[in-house]
Amino acid sequence: MSKRPGYSPEVRERAVRMVLTGEHEHKSRWAAIQSVAAKIGCTPETLRSWVNKIEVDSGARPGVTTDQAARLKQLERENRELMRANEILRKAAAFFAQAELDRKPK
Repeated sequence: MSKRPGYSPEVRERAVRMVLTGEHEHKSRWAAIQSVAAKIGCTPETLRSWVNKIEVDSGARPGVTTDQAARLKQLERENRELMRANEILRKAAAFFAQAELDRKPK
């Protein structure tokens, strides 16, 4: 199954703006999302996630913002690298300590 190319940020922003401004013309937010999604050619669930992300980033809805998620991902990556480096140093120290014990005294 081939993956469709992503939507540009401009298309995403316009679609979210259309949902938020045209919400009062529909019975519910979901109806507005379905209407706009059909017009731009994406699935309603995709558009719903874009709307939710924009609301979280603007502070209108509680959750982890995009910036916070990116920072957390960066810190987790750094943590994995440091743990890997510590493991390498621990093994090297054990190796050299064993080599020192195996060495004949003078």
